[in-house]
Amino acid sequence: MFISKTAEYAIRAMSAVSTLPEGAKIRASDLGRATGIPNPYLSKILRRLVLAELLVSQKGQGGGFSLARPAGEILFIEILNAVDAFPTDGRCAFGWGNCDELMPCPLHGAWSRLSRHIVDWANHTNLAEIAEAAKRDQRVELFPELR
Repeated sequence: MFISKTAEYAIRAMSAVSTLPEGAKIRASDLGRATGIPNPYLSKILRRLVLAELLVSQKGQGGGFSLARPAGEILFIEILNAVDAFPTDGRCAFGWGNCDELMPCPLHGAWSRLSRHIVDWANHTNLAEIAEAAKRDQRVELFPELR
């Protein structure tokens, strides 16, 4: 796994919310059920996504979570940053504590290239691209009751 479980869950939750019809809201419990994310863990992630202004939350009857702005304006890098998905510079993928160009571990070169590719993807991919692919594929409809 190249990203943390928290980052994976945040991406999964935001991707699922991006498939909702415009103006629809989803309760945390329904989102957890649709994505397979445990509710206590999901609540913490949702709180961070709201604080990062990627989601909005409305309490009470008819409340729930929705995107804070259009899916095409939300980049995956924002989601990853909201949950602190990127380890501090120098963290060694091989487990040696810290490494760098001067003191590399056996994985340093390959891991650095992979990290750059992930960051590049996250900087250039938005939620709308994922939502459109989901609609096009129509393999799984996460929230049929909202259609």
